[in-house]
Amino acid sequence: MKEKINDFKRIFIFLIIAISLSNIFRFDVFGIKEYLEDLPTWIYILLTVLLEGSGVFIGALIAIYLLRKKRKTDISFWGTSRMKGLLMAIIPILLLIIIGVKNDYGLNNHLYALIAISGSLVYCIMEEFGWRGYLQEEFKNLKPIIRYLLIGFIWYFWHLSFLTEATLSQNLLFLGILIIGSWGLGQVAELTKSILASASFHLIIQIMMYNSLFKNGIDGTQKIIILGISVTLWIIILGKWKKEQLKKEELIIENEYNKQSPNR
Repeated sequence: MKEKINDFKRIFIFLIIAISLSNIFRFDVFGIKEYLEDLPTWIYILLTVLLEGSGVFIGALIAIYLLRKKRKTDISFWGTSRMKGLLMAIIPILLLIIIGVKNDYGLNNHLYALIAISGSLVYCIMEEFGWRGYLQEEFKNLKPIIRYLLIGFIWYFWHLSFLTEATLSQNLLFLGILIIGSWGLGQVAELTKSILASASFHLIIQIMMYNSLFKNGIDGTQKIIILGISVTLWIIILGKWKKEQLKKEELIIENEYNKQSPNR
């Protein structure tokens, strides 16, 4: 019973910090963006994403710390391969820089692309610390269908989109997308144990659908090119990642067997 109470405490702490702190800045409750807009563009973008992602990131760090006092967690920033995680993140960044992003700031399209994609990746990493780094680990002992439904619903609730002018059908569609996204990104996290790898997929979702930094700066054809090349290369990387993981697991099993049978 005490264990269950502690589990709820961790989740409650995470939710309170994630929802309150992030949404203060996401909904610009105190009108801070008006002052930030006077700063250089790259500082404005980076500060905005840091503030908007701060709640879920800080909440996750505290909850992960508390969870690790109870049991070992598997998902980390780099996962089981730093090089492959970096490569996955670099692919969409390079593609977007090459294509360039039109903007209203008077910046060179390619320079703006670097600023926008870098800021967006940082934001996705901050979110992924919450949804994959913490919640996926918190719910790891639940059945997959329950786990991803819970993560998807909490992810939806965190956005507070039901408080906006979005219609009921738009909210239901958004909820469905986040549940499916929780399953898809969850599979990446399960395979790689990497927050950076899942953040790379999260980044593509941002580029394709919601991120205002790219909304009018790239057209549909350019989005499809970025999506097609990135996902194709990622499938190859994930295939190699999986093979390496299986080899490592086989070696661990073999070593354990040899320890138990020294005279074999």
